[in-house]
Amino acid sequence: MTQEEFIKELEKKEYSYEIVGDKIVVSGDYLYLNDIRSLPSDVVFLNDSYVYLNSLETLPSGVEFNNQGDVNLNSLETLPSGVEFNNQGDINLKSLKTLPSGVEFKNGRWVNLKSLIGGWYDNWPGNIQGIHWKKLLNNMISLGLLDRK
Repeated sequence: MTQEEFIKELEKKEYSYEIVGDKIVVSGDYLYLNDIRSLPSDVVFLNDSYVYLNSLETLPSGVEFNNQGDVNLNSLETLPSGVEFNNQGDINLKSLKTLPSGVEFKNGRWVNLKSLIGGWYDNWPGNIQGIHWKKLLNNMISLGLLDRK
């Protein structure tokens, strides 16, 4: 999807955005874009609540999740290296089949990796007592342990 096509979708649904340099910064409240299958690169989600992108099939590099709520990417099977989740809520990646090194979870709550580990990572039986589950997950990703090519 091009930046122009994405902007048309935002305008059609009356979502707030602005162009900052090469980036499209999406603001406002809830963001329901469940019909979109792709995004342009350099989109920043800075909205005050949830981001629903449940039909998204590909996520380009340069997309940032800095929103205040959950991020729902339930159809996504892969992530590009370098993606950072800085949102304040959960992340739902139910269909994800691989996690390449360079992906980092800095979100405020939990991560659902149903296809990879069977559910929410904080409840995974492989967690180690005394080590925060998110630190363990990010370490496993950086070592390439969840990169199933």
